[in-house]
Amino acid sequence: MKPVWIIDDDRSIRWVFEKALTREGIPFKVFSSAQESLASLESSTPQVVVSDIRMPGGSGLDLLQNMKERHPSVPVIIMTAYSDLESAVAAFQGGAFEYLPKPFDVDQAIDLIRRAMDESLRQDEATEPPTESPEILGQAPSMQEVFRAIGRLTQSHATVLINGESGTGKELVARALHRHSPRASRPFIAINTAAIPKDLLESELFGHERGAFTGAQAMRRGRFEQAEGGTLFLDEIGDMPADLQTRLLRVLSDAHFYRVGGHQPIKANVRIIAATHQDLEARVRQGLFREDLFHRLNVIRLRMPPLRERREDVPLLAKYFLQKSAHDLSVESKRLTDNSMKYLTSIDWPGNVRQLENLCHWVTVMAPGINVDVKDLPPELRGEQAPSPADTWVAALEREAEQLLKRGQSAILDELTRKFEKALITRALSHTGGRRIEASQLLGMGRNTLTRKIQELGLDEELEKEK
Repeated sequence: MKPVWIIDDDRSIRWVFEKALTREGIPFKVFSSAQESLASLESSTPQVVVSDIRMPGGSGLDLLQNMKERHPSVPVIIMTAYSDLESAVAAFQGGAFEYLPKPFDVDQAIDLIRRAMDESLRQDEATEPPTESPEILGQAPSMQEVFRAIGRLTQSHATVLINGESGTGKELVARALHRHSPRASRPFIAINTAAIPKDLLESELFGHERGAFTGAQAMRRGRFEQAEGGTLFLDEIGDMPADLQTRLLRVLSDAHFYRVGGHQPIKANVRIIAATHQDLEARVRQGLFREDLFHRLNVIRLRMPPLRERREDVPLLAKYFLQKSAHDLSVESKRLTDNSMKYLTSIDWPGNVRQLENLCHWVTVMAPGINVDVKDLPPELRGEQAPSPADTWVAALEREAEQLLKRGQSAILDELTRKFEKALITRALSHTGGRRIEASQLLGMGRNTLTRKIQELGLDEELEKEK
């Protein structure tokens, strides 16, 4: 069951609900602001929302409107200490399930939440699943930071610089920033500055007048004009040629530009979101990127984590991409076995989320059965991950334990622990040249403990022989 969301800037109110819902066995999440909950809405959906009406940084009524636009079947209970007619009318006109004035009886509040949950479950059963794709998926802490940043920037026009490896979803974040900004009703225009030849990039960005160069048979509006009032996403900004860096800096400085071959300044009312997989500070030091342009772009910086840093999101993403591919191809969705999911979670994913999405499409088309095991994955993927030294010794330990268990041996924990400690202490003393105080510090134990272990494990004689 999805959790009940409690949203209130009053810590004591959140505490009351936490205790009551825990007692009732109802899953829940608490938030201290509407913006925080909206950021979480990017990756999860509540069963019921209980929100205060007046909070710093965003009201419960704004949250109610947002919920009704994106998840109309989720009941929203509005609560307030200001029991006035206007608040009640506004709440119900906005589609609230119920209006809960403070102070309230906790048992009555729980009963109200249960009624809302019943209503939500009935609507889930009667409603077709939503076809609109979520913007971005992720439960890892690093992704929650990204969601929170998007939430904080909902009312901002600030320039944003997104850093991240290829395939991490930088454009998805740029689109989310636009969609949740005051410019949402205006165009979102994206251009990959590394994918367009240098000779054409200036015209692509700023447009050109008729006759500006050979082949310019008509006036053409560039991406800046196309994005007027909206957002211009400049992907791979680190690869922009030096002369165009100068022109872009001028636009950011005085908000005007000229078409190629033009003489009339054109006002630019555009929010810039730039992205790169490169270290722009390093390129500035190397003289490959203008320092003043870097500072113009680096107003708000977001970092998209690579998939290897958010491995806990692999199952969530894989399930979504498999369902999406199955829907696109009108076939039954494939299912990853526990072994294959464990294997996919262990991979470093150099192509990040895009590589995982491509894999899920391959599996949907190529895997022979509904249940997909490791052997059903592409050969190149199965050979991609070499075991790390840690994986090697852990695997060896597992094999040793399995052999002992098969022989019916008992007390294997004591035996294996003894071998483990003996190996660690021997290596540490060898590393320090027999200096026990230094070895004990490296091992994280007291000197007396180390001496006792040496005696218990019978290492005294071996150490003497080594001398």
